[in-house]
Amino acid sequence: MAKDGEKSEWKECVWNPRTREFLGRTASSWGLIILFYIVFYLFLAGLFALTMYIMLQTLDDHKPTWQDRLSTPGLVIRPHHEPQETNDIIYTIQKTESWDKFPQKLDEFLSSYNDSIQAQKNHECTPEQYFLQEDSGEVKNNPKRSCQFNRTILEECSGLQDRSYGYQEGKPCIIIKLNRVIGMLPGKDGQPPSVTCGAKKYKVGKDEWRDDSDKIGEMLYFPSNGTFDLMYYPYYGKKAQVNYSQPLVAVKFLNITVNQDVNIECKINSNNIPIGNERDKFAGRVSFRLRINSDK
Repeated sequence: MAKDGEKSEWKECVWNPRTREFLGRTASSWGLIILFYIVFYLFLAGLFALTMYIMLQTLDDHKPTWQDRLSTPGLVIRPHHEPQETNDIIYTIQKTESWDKFPQKLDEFLSSYNDSIQAQKNHECTPEQYFLQEDSGEVKNNPKRSCQFNRTILEECSGLQDRSYGYQEGKPCIIIKLNRVIGMLPGKDGQPPSVTCGAKKYKVGKDEWRDDSDKIGEMLYFPSNGTFDLMYYPYYGKKAQVNYSQPLVAVKFLNITVNQDVNIECKINSNNIPIGNERDKFAGRVSFRLRINSDK
């Protein structure tokens, strides 16, 4: 009998025919609580939507509201390996298959810098001064124009006269670009930033350092002095400047020592860009290993 009583009590907890309650609530009670939660969640959804709408009104489609970045942009070299696990450039002059990938990558990279393409898409700017295109109050000056950077500026490293970019002769070209930073004005008092390359110091003992300055040989820079002209700055962002062409600097190594590793470091020189900091010791510089082997 006790078991029958317990079973009856359990059934009444689910459905009580005397009070017409389901799980302890009448139909009107269930209706009110369901209505409350519907209204409550609709209110939360509306509040979330209103908050998102207000926040989106403060954003600019062409320029980020906040930028959390290092004060010094990084440098990048081309050609580089895919995926970019290392910046090492190693090849043998007499073995075409060991170096032909480098000119191919440079051709692909520089294709958008062809003079004909630049003339169609970009503007002829005045050198040695910033190309400022500020907004006029609420009127947005978009899309913004971009300055031409013609491939021919790279001269011997343009790949137009020498399709091998010097790799076939053991005089390779390396192309360097400065990472884009929205609104950055590199250089003040009319002094443009430039790139210089040299031997990188490396540790060989506990307190002993060495560099390869005796192996690096002579270098040529294109444009001359390895400068990034001021007319390519400021950069206004990918959406605002859809045709923006980053300025480049090419370095040609004329007589580097063959059959030996040469550790090289290139850095940015500017009177308002600090080199390296506690957060990133490699900011504003890039290093790589160049080894040119020869069977002769």
